[in-house]
Amino acid sequence: MQALQRRIESGDYPPGSMLPSENQLIQEFGVSRPTVVAALRVLREQGWIESQQGKGRFVRGRPAVALVERPRPGQAYLTAPESASCGEVVEVAAVAVPNRVATLLNLAPRSKAFLRRRLVSREGGPTEVVSVWLPLGLSEGTDLTSADPLPQGLRDHLRSRKGVRFDHVVEQITARMPTADEARRLGMPKNTPLLAVYGAVRDALGQALAVVEVLLPADRHELEDAYPIG
Repeated sequence: MQALQRRIESGDYPPGSMLPSENQLIQEFGVSRPTVVAALRVLREQGWIESQQGKGRFVRGRPAVALVERPRPGQAYLTAPESASCGEVVEVAAVAVPNRVATLLNLAPRSKAFLRRRLVSREGGPTEVVSVWLPLGLSEGTDLTSADPLPQGLRDHLRSRKGVRFDHVVEQITARMPTADEARRLGMPKNTPLLAVYGAVRDALGQALAVVEVLLPADRHELEDAYPIG
């Protein structure tokens, strides 16, 4: 996907030109058809290309909205090493899942899941709490049970250890008051709400693989999004 974006930006694939066929891309990059189809789907959804029935896929150009896109909450934790940011692991355990997380993981209520929780700090103070919830079987044989920071992102670690591949994330954002423990950990003033971001990570078939929960004090964060209007 990034290679195709670079070619569009450089003018190798100018606006109005036809993209190579799926078979040509499979042969060039040495990847499977589902990988090519997924990359083309994302490019279409982001506005880089368009599909014309019976003709093929054509270049639209770099979408203006791409210039103002920001990483989504939790996205960095999925891709960046823990060791690249300041923080500490504050909890590693098999615990009963909250109702929302159970729903996102397709688990029965009151069942247990693996939890890895980390307190992230920036500029000398705590800024967010990041919790990763996994089905118990997916945590076995990984380094997630260690209190040491991961030298790689969660996506790469689970792909190398368990062979799973992340395809997309379904994100939910809610606002609520923090618990006493959350307020203490984050050093939050009284009566300050939290932004709670839940990212349900799924594979290409829609099966739940993990949930990333990010708690953000509302007085220190704002969320920005950008999207095209078709």
